Amino acid sequence: MRSLSNFRLVLASRSPQRRAILTHLGVPFRVAVSDHRERIVAGEPHGSVEANARGKARAVLGRERLAGDELVLGVDTVVVIDGQTLGKAGDANEARACLSLLGGREHEVVSGLCLCDGETEFSGHAVTTVTFAPLDAAAVDRYVATGEWRDRAGAYAIQGYGAALVISVGGDYFNVVGLPVALLGEALAAFGMPRLAWLGDAGC
Repeated sequence: MRSLSNFRLVLASRSPQRRAILTHLGVPFRVAVSDHRERIVAGEPHGSVEANARGKARAVLGRERLAGDELVLGVDTVVVIDGQTLGKAGDANEARACLSLLGGREHEVVSGLCLCDGETEFSGHAVTTVTFAPLDAAAVDRYVATGEWRDRAGAYAIQGYGAALVISVGGDYFNVVGLPVALLGEALAAFGMPRLAWLGDAGC
């Protein structure tokens, strides 16, 4: 069983969304941005995101001295539609193309997750289905003009203005935001951390 007094995650990501979710959950963490270069293999989104998540976590594990009962967390997220994997749009034109492709259709948000401490490693992936409302060119242009598409897989942020693009979500909503919370719970359980145990008596 993990020691609650010393437990902390080391988030191998600069993502403000992942930081916000961990804060929302009350999970203690610090940030150590990974320098791992993401790589997507065509036709293999599940394996690719798991490999990227492991690469991010292992890169941080290799350079950071873990204190107490720290665990390194790596995550990678992509959007998949028609067998095509969409990462982050490089510019506004790419963002328009992504959103036009997603409009009026269902796609998958796929995240890989890796949790490790140098001795034990858990990795897996989560899939959430998202259906977009039909989008005309004017709606796409209005959304792109917000700038919210930057650094977002699939060029949208469901927790922001992008919520107005979505008509349904099937699965873990937080996976679409950027961190598969249900899968994180499984990973922590594999390390002996019961659900919500990090709250101690604070949640009572």
